[in-house]
Amino acid sequence: MILVTGGAGYIGSHVVKDLADRGYSVIVIDNLSTGHLKAVDQRAIFIHGDVRDSKNLDNIFSSFPIEAVMHFAANCLVGESVRSPLKYYQNNVETSLTLIQKMIDFHINKFIFSSTCATYGVPNCTFIHETLPANPINPYGKSKLFVESILQDVSKSDPFHSVSLRYFNAAGCNEKGVLGEDHKPETHLIPNVLNHLQGKTKCIEVFGNDYDTPDGTCIRDYIHVSDISLAHILALESLLKCSNHSLTEVFNVGNTRGFSVLEIIHKCEEVTGLKATIKISPRRQGDPPHLVASSKKIQEFLGWMPRFSIEEMIQTAWNWKYKNPDGY
Repeated sequence: MILVTGGAGYIGSHVVKDLADRGYSVIVIDNLSTGHLKAVDQRAIFIHGDVRDSKNLDNIFSSFPIEAVMHFAANCLVGESVRSPLKYYQNNVETSLTLIQKMIDFHINKFIFSSTCATYGVPNCTFIHETLPANPINPYGKSKLFVESILQDVSKSDPFHSVSLRYFNAAGCNEKGVLGEDHKPETHLIPNVLNHLQGKTKCIEVFGNDYDTPDGTCIRDYIHVSDISLAHILALESLLKCSNHSLTEVFNVGNTRGFSVLEIIHKCEEVTGLKATIKISPRRQGDPPHLVASSKKIQEFLGWMPRFSIEEMIQTAWNWKYKNPDGY
């Protein structure tokens, strides 16, 4: 059985469904603070609880034959992390510490961690690769890097295997339209543009149009949520084959191609046939002009390749939003 923490969230729910589709037995624990019960696949066992409560973990690990853990439970808003850093260190780092300790106590040693490209900070390079020094500039990125460091240290003290996946900009929805993206508040560009095109906002705000990029707006790497899910499953299959020696790996999960903010808005207009009203606002502090992943390492180690185009990411997101204008 696979334990998925935060399995009611955007990425976690997609992974849970894909695991079940592949025949894995899945247990989800989620406190539903940001996730949605309707997003949890009915084939999974759902436990409404907090990962920080060690009693919940004692009950799960003593009651079910858990082989591996996928850890998505975390707060993930950069701006909020700056305003409330202790919340992020408590929920992201303390939760992970509790979970890892319980895994060791119950002799469960296969762990897949939901990390982020925010660990890199503001790199000055065309393609970001895993050997680049991590230099996060906000508590969110720091909290994820702390957990990665903990995993590296634990691998030296215990036979503990882990893979940390550093996502770039997750986008899109399940291809069959059964799962979507529903954050409150929504901070991702594509759903915010689509919300605007549905008439929910008066304009779409673009922060800065004077960057050193072809159209002056920031360039980002977008990756379909189903491609992110596949990376988790390939990482799981790799860990399940591990022998007694400890394995600790970090992989980027990105599309290796960047799109500017204005390009994304225009792509959304093309997919929907609707016209956006754009408002140019001042730059946000700490926004680098160009963030694009190198995914060479994960391709070589796990055989993972991105499958979805930017148009497909937007189309699948629009399909779900069109059918579910109010979310879950």
